[in-house]
Amino acid sequence: MELLLALAIGILAGCGVWLLLASRTFAILLGLALLGHAVNLLILAGGRIGAKAPPLALPGAAGLADPLPQALVLTAIVIGFGMSAFLVALALKGMGEGGSDAVDLPDAPPGREEEP
Repeated sequence: MELLLALAIGILAGCGVWLLLASRTFAILLGLALLGHAVNLLILAGGRIGAKAPPLALPGAAGLADPLPQALVLTAIVIGFGMSAFLVALALKGMGEGGSDAVDLPDAPPGREEEP
């Protein structure tokens, strides 16, 4: 189970970083979302992975699950959703004003230098 979770976190983080290096706004937005999911899984895995730990303090229960990572992940999901909505609005505004969603567009076409 731990190996599968570590592999999922690694794949999500790797794909997220790869998309962050793209030159399109929406690919960058998707990369940030994937990276956020990888971090959420990492925080959740830090709490406890075992399925036999009860989440509540029941009479006679031993080895309780830690509720703090669950609360942190829930907060991170809400913050990530708000950030994604803001970045989508920002990307749409940039695409409307610039005509393209490319991040690294030069001001002048290549080979044509503007004279002062």
